Amino acid sequence: MTSPLTALIIDDEPQIRRLLRVVLEGEGYRVIDADSGTMGVQQAAACRSDVIILDLGLPDIEGLEVLKRIREWSRVPILILSVRDDEEDKVSALDAGADDYVSKPFNNAELLARLRVLTRRVHSKDDALFESGSLRIDFSVRQVFVDNQEIALTPTEYTLLLTLARNVGKVVTHRQLLLSVWGPNAVEQSQYLRVYMTHLRTKLANGGKTFEGIQTETRIGYRLLVK
Repeated sequence: MTSPLTALIIDDEPQIRRLLRVVLEGEGYRVIDADSGTMGVQQAAACRSDVIILDLGLPDIEGLEVLKRIREWSRVPILILSVRDDEEDKVSALDAGADDYVSKPFNNAELLARLRVLTRRVHSKDDALFESGSLRIDFSVRQVFVDNQEIALTPTEYTLLLTLARNVGKVVTHRQLLLSVWGPNAVEQSQYLRVYMTHLRTKLANGGKTFEGIQTETRIGYRLLVK
């Protein structure tokens, strides 16, 4: 029998912590919570959780600072759950190392689905083969297939798709993609990304109208969906 996954909740609202505990324990999670940023960092170091749900508006330390402190030594998946839903806050959190961002009030089913993606991505073995719906990528030979038909990509298009696949289910910001694909001198050149993303989607559509596997997060980034 496999051990239950452990979720650490860092949120100062008792009602939210109680709600999350009920929802998560109902899905078989072991739940630990903290009502401040200081306690949250301490719990993150002590409990070795499988996923962290972090609020940005904490009473002692800003959630963004908590995120940065945890990221100094841990790659545990961190999902931001916050009433702050403007683009700047989302981009800042994702660039600082958050794996996903859900706004309050939240839908229980959506939250659980996001958590499944994050924990699946971390706990799955790092194979040379990636498969999601009709898309298949063989990393060992740098080949991409849609519906078992090989798709010819340029090196840049392949690197762009590779970056999304290595972060499947996670929002990858424009800045992160530009840095990963084109390097530090291109982080402000968002037109590169728009042009190549259009080319990539057209090729992955494989003669169809559009490829639905890449989701646009408006003014934030892109997410390769799990199917």
